[in-house]
Amino acid sequence: MTTWITICDTCKRDGWAESGASITDGAVLAALVEAEHRPDVRTRRVSCLMGCTHGCNVAIQGAGKLAYTLGRFAPDPEAAAAIADYAALHAASDTGQVPFRQWPAAVKGHFITRHPPLPDAAE
Repeated sequence: MTTWITICDTCKRDGWAESGASITDGAVLAALVEAEHRPDVRTRRVSCLMGCTHGCNVAIQGAGKLAYTLGRFAPDPEAAAAIADYAALHAASDTGQVPFRQWPAAVKGHFITRHPPLPDAAE
């Protein structure tokens, strides 16, 4: 089943304005995550996940599964690979729950929220 990585492309980490960068940290991370291809994982960008104090932010979601918001990432290749690797584990899980021992090291400490799946419309 497909897992989606939703990436905030407007995130700006502390010091961004002073850095002189012309592209947001979120847009840099988005491009890096988009370049990471994993089976059953798709990406999309949104402008603002409202986690500004935790930038850079992503959401990991799949139909009928637990969903997660992760943040405080540096916009670098290590973070992008770990996000994609975690999303692949999420996709392979029936519930979206991934045992801690399987988490890529670079996502540990980056979890902000967990959301239960939405109830079935028939419930």
